[in-house]
Amino acid sequence: MSYRVVHYINQFFANIGGEEMAHIAPEIREGFVGPGMAFNQAWKGEAEIVKTIICGDSYYAEHEKDAKAQILEWVKAEKPDMFIAGPAFNAGRYGYACANIALAVQEELGIPVLTGMYVENPGADLKNKVLIYETANSAAGMRKAAPGMAKLALKLMKGEEIGASCEEGYMPNGIRKNFFEKERGSKRAVNMLLKKLNGEHFVTEYPMPSFDRVAPNPAIKDLSKATIALCTSGGIVPKGNPDHIESSSASHYGEYSLDGFDKLSSADHETAHGGYDPVYANEDPNRVLPVDVMREFEREGKIGKLHDYFYTTVGNGTSVANAKKFAAEYAQKLLKAGAGKKFPRNGADKVTDHRGKLFGNRL
Repeated sequence: MSYRVVHYINQFFANIGGEEMAHIAPEIREGFVGPGMAFNQAWKGEAEIVKTIICGDSYYAEHEKDAKAQILEWVKAEKPDMFIAGPAFNAGRYGYACANIALAVQEELGIPVLTGMYVENPGADLKNKVLIYETANSAAGMRKAAPGMAKLALKLMKGEEIGASCEEGYMPNGIRKNFFEKERGSKRAVNMLLKKLNGEHFVTEYPMPSFDRVAPNPAIKDLSKATIALCTSGGIVPKGNPDHIESSSASHYGEYSLDGFDKLSSADHETAHGGYDPVYANEDPNRVLPVDVMREFEREGKIGKLHDYFYTTVGNGTSVANAKKFAAEYAQKLLKAGAGKKFPRNGADKVTDHRGKLFGNRL
């Protein structure tokens, strides 16, 4: 008799649709759907997906309590040996839903669970609470992710001991186990040092956590003398997306002039973002990039000046490394343009308290 598995996926992997169908409520289907086929093939009869639960990413995010209750009811009724969610790769809302519902099944039903996603997915924040298999950042990695997850899931169903994260492929979860090494620590340390000095590959036995903490700038004392630059991860671009910024996992950003624009409109700007419903942003781009309000502030003297250019990309699936690179590049452009210098108003030549300031927004 094969093990019984319930699989959770979103509307995209169920081939229902993309962002335009992210509102669908949970539904349950017999057998496997979409990527479930790869799991079944990897198990070779030892386990099979008996039911697939599908839920839209937006629905789960906006109705988490109701969605979770319904899904738990279905899973409980099936009495599976395993619950698998995803893999979500770098899809943020999908990743959160996968990790969140997997944790709920684990805690409330006591059923073994496994999900998978990219290490920078927001859902990966739960890696110390639920087992998360590390995947590539896009669905192109499904061919590798599904067999790896299937193998790990089978060990969980069989009650076998799970090895280290580097052996099994899951994200390190803070759990350490003592074991005996063949060589003493001093010899291993010297060998590691020699590899480092020779430029050879080595793996530390004590990886340090990576923290990215940025202290906020001091508050601007007088906004009426400040130049404000608009920077957004909401994907607002000139009509036609001239630099072809990707709708997800952006590889670059755009720099566009605001000269002559009192406000943005659907005739001249749109969003390139693929992670939210674009209808309202396309209808009025100022909802994402508030040029209209900033021009009002400029006329009223609440700010000194709106910077002549804005900087834009999409945050949807974009890696932290790329995001840092984008910001570092346009920060230098802002400095060259005079950010941090004094902005004289009404001919004044003695302004003592102005700092250039980034004004960011994120959906």
